[in-house]
Amino acid sequence: MVLIVFIAKKFCHISTNLNKYFVEHILKANVGGVDRILRIIIGLALIAWALTGGPVWAWVGVVPLATGIVKICPAYSILGFNTCKK
Repeated sequence: MVLIVFIAKKFCHISTNLNKYFVEHILKANVGGVDRILRIIIGLALIAWALTGGPVWAWVGVVPLATGIVKICPAYSILGFNTCKK
């Protein structure tokens, strides 16, 4: 029983640290300004193209649209880019 409590405490500690890192680094807004506006416009244009008979790959417009709306780009987080004003 003591071992289970020990493991649970260690897991909670690790989980808390990972959660803190995730919120501070991964969910931090990193898309701003012109970058954000271009993502939204390009995303909407690609989706409109897909809806009007364009190629199936045009649905990829969902990605720039979503990243522009939520201001978070996972690729930017991994590469360390940030276009938001400091």
